[in-house]
Amino acid sequence: MITRQLGANGPIASAIGLGCMGMSDLYGASDRTEGVATIHAALDAGVTLLDTGDFYGMGDNEMLIAEALRGRPRDGVILSVKFGAQRDPDGNWIGFDGRPSAVKTALAYSLKRLGVDYLDIYRPARLDPNVPIEETVGAGADMVKAGYVRFIGLSEVGSETIRRAAAVHPIADLQIEYSLISRGIEKAILPTCRALGVGVTAYGVLSRGLISGHWQASAQTTKGDFRASIPRFQGENLGKNLALVEEITRIADARGATVAQVAIAWVLSRGDDIVPLIGARRRDRLAESLGALALTLDRENLAALENLASSVSGARYAKAQMAHLDSEGR
Repeated sequence: MITRQLGANGPIASAIGLGCMGMSDLYGASDRTEGVATIHAALDAGVTLLDTGDFYGMGDNEMLIAEALRGRPRDGVILSVKFGAQRDPDGNWIGFDGRPSAVKTALAYSLKRLGVDYLDIYRPARLDPNVPIEETVGAGADMVKAGYVRFIGLSEVGSETIRRAAAVHPIADLQIEYSLISRGIEKAILPTCRALGVGVTAYGVLSRGLISGHWQASAQTTKGDFRASIPRFQGENLGKNLALVEEITRIADARGATVAQVAIAWVLSRGDDIVPLIGARRRDRLAESLGALALTLDRENLAALENLASSVSGARYAKAQMAHLDSEGR
């Protein structure tokens, strides 16, 4: 497995990481047994970076990972955990808590559910508008000193927040959406990360499955699948966006690759400081995604893909979700 370093001072991780959220939450019904088997297959293939959040399935995703890691060497995996998102019993998003006391309490529960003594990367999932980022990161720094956390990361924050956080404690990486059709970070956020030696773990590299090559115009989201509320998956937007996928398909066919592999290979091509997170919930999708490591896009391929972002139709999140993102407009 090819490896990349997360930031100037972060851990060495597999060049592709596995995002485990969909195995427990937000994409509709899931198969726990297949989820565990997919994590096993990822580890066996050399994937070391597993990403989760304590609010994915309200702790269920962490317990699923704990089950998958049972009997495996602890030092063979990099556990990246997000915290802070608040949800009610119906799963509704009701706020964010980045207070120092909440940081440390949430960490204690995550360690228990995962069955480990430390986390490799711990990160607030969003910016708490009521708590200075210095306080949230400062609490994380306390946990680094205590040995419960190895590195601190960030998620979905803008350039100013990254600078303020890095002034308190070194930041290993920023987790943020980045794909062929979500390139907003290139203007300011990515240059800021590079100037500060902060790596990027890119989620949404297949735009929630939209540019995976597997989404059809007739596809129906199931109960609990939040993509039903995403503008890019609705009405005329969906048809226009699937037309973009046809352009990617032409390149994929010419290279003997799949659409997903081209989309992932594009993210890999954007710099050695970027690690794509793939949200595979099944072993076959995992195997397909890992095939991107063997695909190098040439200049002609990259030129053909360059203008896709300007053609995407619809926002990447619904209006209510967008309000929680500090990274918007930065």
